[in-house]
This record gives sequence, structure tokens and C-alpha cells, in this order.
Amino acid sequence: MLRPGLLRVTPEMDMASTPTETFTTSDRRSVSLRRAGRADDEAVATLLRELELPTEGVAEWLDRFWVAENQNRVVGVAGMERYGESGLLRSVAVAPDWRGSGIGRTLVDRVLDEGRAAGIREVFLLTTTAEHYFPRLGFQCVDRDCVPAAVRESVEFTGACPASAVVMRKTATK
Repeated sequence: MLRPGLLRVTPEMDMASTPTETFTTSDRRSVSLRRAGRADDEAVATLLRELELPTEGVAEWLDRFWVAENQNRVVGVAGMERYGESGLLRSVAVAPDWRGSGIGRTLVDRVLDEGRAAGIREVFLLTTTAEHYFPRLGFQCVDRDCVPAAVRESVEFTGACPASAVVMRKTATK
């Protein structure tokens, strides 16, 4: 669910018949929000590499990712891996020139809403750079021992992120 007052959203269909929402950011720029597709693989990987975020495992879960796009440029991305009733929020990234516009929160909200609708009850994430950002979205730091085994066996936990990464959790409630 998009937060009222943050962005103006207009549903539409793009040429590939992928549902797209066009919205105006808090700084009055226009962005399209849509589900990522295989054609976005390289653009998503490029944005993640530019921001020094791991790309391992992204291609396998790309159908669970959302992108924000402006003039055919991916300016934001977020996705969730699903493991039973647990989700792993990952690859939340916004291009530096788009930070502070509301894109990151909008992408996270979309991914969390979709996960909740699919039966996800708790969401985890790993971060080395954004441990001060995610508490604003309801995440709290937890010990790795609190993470279900299936999530701990993900690529993100077993190698993509360093052991020093902060682990955070949020209960997926409305």
C-alpha cells in the first residue's frame, strides 16, 4: 500500500502489458513503478554494483523484484526472497541522484505488501550501510540466531553479505 500524501500514483499499462504505476515523487519528478522482468537483469545488476551491493542470487529472484524507472533508466530497486512464511528483503537500492524522493520507501512498501499478501509473516534483511534507515520502516536489529534456517541458507546469508552485516527483522502486519 502506498503511503497517502507521499506520492501521486496513476495506474497505466506499458507497451509490454506490464502493469505500471506512474507517480510524482516528493521533489516533483515522474517515476514508473513496475515489476522487474528478465530484460531488467543488467540494469538492476548495474545499479547494485554502482552502489557496492551484492548481485549474487538476484537473477534467480528477479520475478519478486520491483523497479522504479525514469526515462528508461532504473533508478531504484527492491526485492524479496521467500522461504515459507519468512521473507528476505534484499537489494533495496536507489540511485544517488534520486535519494530522498520517496522511491526507496515506496519500493519497500510494495515488496512488503506483496509478501504479506502471499503469506509472509516476518521479513529479515542484512545491511552493512543502512542500519539507521530501516528502523524508520519498522525493522529492528536481531541476532542471527533469530533467523529461520531456510533464510540463513540463502545466498545473501551464506556469502553475498559479510558476517559483519547487521540483521534486522520486521513482523509483516498491516
